[in-house]
Amino acid sequence: MLEEQNNEPKRKYEWLSKWVKMTGERARIDAKVYNTYIVYEKEGKLVKEFPNGDIVPLRKGG
Repeated sequence: MLEEQNNEPKRKYEWLSKWVKMTGERARIDAKVYNTYIVYEKEGKLVKEFPNGDIVPLRKGG
């Protein structure tokens, strides 16, 4: 059974949660350095996040 702490479920492999978070942070850093954006899923939809903090939905077909 999963125990919840701070509204986050405890994973079997807890290091995985830390690794995923660090990967996302690294992607944001790289996007700033190379002045590009990152794409990820938010609330079931794909979005682009730009280095200045703007988040826009990713449109179908480009």
